[in-house]
Amino acid sequence: MSPLEKNPELRKQVEQFMAVSISRFFRDRYLWHILENHVLPMLLAGNPENIKVWSAGCACGEETYSFKIIWDVLQNRLARAPELEFWATDLNPEFLEKARSGIYSLSSLKELPAEFRSKYFNPVQGNLFAVADWVKEGILWRTHNIVSDGPPLADFQIIFLRNNLLTYYRDELIKPALRRVIDTLSPEGFLIIGSHEKLPEGYPELRPFPHHKSIFQRLKIPG
Repeated sequence: MSPLEKNPELRKQVEQFMAVSISRFFRDRYLWHILENHVLPMLLAGNPENIKVWSAGCACGEETYSFKIIWDVLQNRLARAPELEFWATDLNPEFLEKARSGIYSLSSLKELPAEFRSKYFNPVQGNLFAVADWVKEGILWRTHNIVSDGPPLADFQIIFLRNNLLTYYRDELIKPALRRVIDTLSPEGFLIIGSHEKLPEGYPELRPFPHHKSIFQRLKIPG
């Protein structure tokens, strides 16, 4: 038995140390274009009462707030928008604390359109910007280990699983964790992985979304 297997606390510390925190707003800008103009309109066309989204491995929150921004853009186009329930989870509590604070350097905002920066952020000091308080509303930040913990909820319409599980874990850990994630995705819901990641074989219920290679839609399997 290895030292990490003998010492759960040491294993937890190592996992947190290995967690990736480097990101930026609207990373892979074209992905967000597809979400705004194809994925979300498809979901909203079904007139759901609420939309549930999970950012699994949210790091310091850039992905979460990026989604909240495009959600606000869409809300302004609709007479009535569904309620949004957004779960943002990560195994590192320090990342979550930074995410809750919502303060980022200018380099994190480099892909952000100028009009978004002025509307959704407030300058703090130097090259730091703070997410507007109203953008933070409705986000459920939770400590969560995607490999060992059960999903926080069921029937998510969108799950972000980008640049964590499929990149940094061994196959024997990926498969059961990915199975649990997919099982929480609602029928016709969307799974989003990293632009350089590949989905393993063995998930026939997931269909590649034609508009972007990193998006998969869950189909209803007969029987």
